[in-house]
Amino acid sequence: MKLSTKTRYSTRILIDLVQHREEAPIQVSKIAASQKIPVKYLEQLLRRLKISGFVKSVRGPKGGHLLAMEPEDISLGQIVRLFEGQSDLVECISLPEKCDMASECLVRSAWQEATSVLYDKLDNISIADLVAGDGVKNGNLPCSGPLE
Repeated sequence: MKLSTKTRYSTRILIDLVQHREEAPIQVSKIAASQKIPVKYLEQLLRRLKISGFVKSVRGPKGGHLLAMEPEDISLGQIVRLFEGQSDLVECISLPEKCDMASECLVRSAWQEATSVLYDKLDNISIADLVAGDGVKNGNLPCSGPLE
């Protein structure tokens, strides 16, 4: 599975909102500048995050965006599913009819288990964990800075 920029950038947006909670609400231009995300694309992502209940908007001269939920209640699994859907590592897991060998495949159950483990892990990493540096063991956190 390869995550889209929608998923990666949206995770960075949520992290940015947590890191600047004291300044909330945060204006689009400030998020765009700090995360190096084009404003138009950022607005599309914020709209989707807002519709899904992760972000709320405040209108007016001191308006902007802020989290609508506690960061502990937003998991990477939720963000991945929002932008990628629940996808299996291989098609034959959810659509065995697509593969002539699905019923006798010796590796299909391993792919199924790997998919399950992946989503279990993502569901147990919150935005708060990432901000606190507890997201991934061994200190290898996903990049919250600009992506190449």
